[in-house]
Amino acid sequence: MAAEATEHADVVVVGAGPTGLMLAGDLVEAGVRVVLLERRAGESNLARAFAVHARTMEQLQIRGVAAELAASGTTIGKLVLYGRAAIDLSRLPSRYPSLLITPQSRTEEVLTRRLERLGGSIVGGSEVVGVAQDANGVEVRVRGADGAERRQRASYVVGADGVHSAVRTALGLPYPGRSVVRSLMLADVRMTDPPADVLAVNGVGDAFAFVAPFGDGWYRVFAWNRHHQVDDTAPVELSEVREATRSALGTDFGMHDPRFLSRFHSDERQVPSYRVGRVFLAGDAAHCHSPAGGQGMNTGIQDAANLGWKLAAAVAGWGGEALLDTYQAERHPVGRQVLRSSGLLVRLALVRPRWGRAVRNVVVTALLGIPPISAKAAGVISAIGLRYPAPPGADPRVGTRVADVALRDGRTLAGALRGGRFVLLGSPAADLPGPVDAAEPRGGGERDQLTLVRPDGYVGWAGPARLFPAWAEEYFGRTSDVTVPTGRG
Repeated sequence: MAAEATEHADVVVVGAGPTGLMLAGDLVEAGVRVVLLERRAGESNLARAFAVHARTMEQLQIRGVAAELAASGTTIGKLVLYGRAAIDLSRLPSRYPSLLITPQSRTEEVLTRRLERLGGSIVGGSEVVGVAQDANGVEVRVRGADGAERRQRASYVVGADGVHSAVRTALGLPYPGRSVVRSLMLADVRMTDPPADVLAVNGVGDAFAFVAPFGDGWYRVFAWNRHHQVDDTAPVELSEVREATRSALGTDFGMHDPRFLSRFHSDERQVPSYRVGRVFLAGDAAHCHSPAGGQGMNTGIQDAANLGWKLAAAVAGWGGEALLDTYQAERHPVGRQVLRSSGLLVRLALVRPRWGRAVRNVVVTALLGIPPISAKAAGVISAIGLRYPAPPGADPRVGTRVADVALRDGRTLAGALRGGRFVLLGSPAADLPGPVDAAEPRGGGERDQLTLVRPDGYVGWAGPARLFPAWAEEYFGRTSDVTVPTGRG
C-alpha cells in the first residue's frame, strides 16, 4: 500500500512506556513539537517493573507528579537480602528515603496524565517498520492498525520501544549480552499471612524468590525453580510459584487469588552506542537486566531526564554536538553499572552449594553492617549516589546530584527546575542567558560562588561568579551542527 504524505515534528519518540512518556512530557513542556508513537492500540501492557527508587522520585518531584504517584503505593525502608542482610534506604539524603512499591501501570498512568495536561498525546496503533536518516533529519516509516503506511519526518528520533526495539533493529545495532536466568515466574497475588512491609529476597541454590508489597493487599512475587526450566510460553500454575517461594523463603505466605501469572527469562544486554547521528536509544531499548533491585524502569526514566533537556536545547538552536554526545558519555556507564549491580544480586541468589550460601550470608551481612558500605550500596541501588563525569579542570561539584532546597523567593529548587530550566544558585551580577533562572537558597550560600543546576538536577558548572559570564556565553551560544555517521541507518 502506498505511503501517505510525510508529517513533520521536531522529535519522534517511539514507545509509550515510562521512558517514552517521561521524555515526551519533558519535550512538550519545553515547547518542542513531539510525536509519541506506540505500537499497542490501548491494550494493557504486562510489565514486570514494580518499584520506584528515590532518585526517580526526585525527578518526578521536579515535574510536579511525585506526590500523585506516591499516593498509589507503599514505601519500604529496607531491602532484606538472603535472610538477614539489609540495605537501609531510610538514611538516604533525600526527601524520599525509601522505595515506593507500585505497579508500572500506575507510573504510566501518572506520566500519561502529565503529558496530556501539557498538551501532548499518544499515537496508538503505530508500528515502526523503518528508520532512515540524512544530514537534515530522520524519516520514520509507520504502519497503522489498518495496515496503511505513513512517513513521519523529524529532526531527531528516540527509540524507547523496549527490549525488542524496532528503532535499534532499523539502525543495525547489536545488543550484546546473554540470558542470565530462564523460566522466571511472575505473579501478583493476595496473601493470607503476608510478610512485613519489606522487600524480601533469598536464594537456596535450587530456588529463589522475592516478594514486594504494593500496599493495597496485592503482592508482587518473582520465583524460580532450578528443576523446572521450561519455555517462556509455558503456562504458570500458582502451585509452582508457591513451591519455589517456600523453598527460598521458608513459607508461601498463604498466597492465593492471582490476578496474573507469567513466565519470562532475564537477559543482561547493553547496546554499545546510545546515539547514532540523529537517533537515540533509551530505557530497555538501550539496556536490560534482571529485575533484582527494581532498577530497570528507574534507569530508563533517568535516561529520559538526562536526554530531554539536551534534545530541547538542540531544537532551540543552542545545544550542539558536544552537548548531545554527553548523553552517551553520562548514561552508558550508568547502564553498565546497573547491569553489574543487578547481576550480582541474582548471582548471589543462585549460589548452589550449601557452604557457598552460608559464606554468602555471613559475608554480605557483615559488609552491609559497616555503615559506609551500607550507605554506598543504598546510594547505588537508589541512584542517589550517582554522579556524572566532569570535564578536565572543572570544579569537583560538577556532575554531582543537587538535593532539593528551599529558596528565598518561596520556591523550592525542584519547582524552579520545572519546565527544563537551569537554576543558578547564588547572586549573579551579570545578565543571564535565556534558559537560566537565578535563585538563592534560603540558608544563603558561599560568598561570590555560583552553582548552575541543570534541568535534571545535577551540577552543570560551579565556581567564582566572575568566571560564569564567559563560560555561559560559550555554553549557551553553541549552535547545533549534526553530522550523520556513515553506515546502516
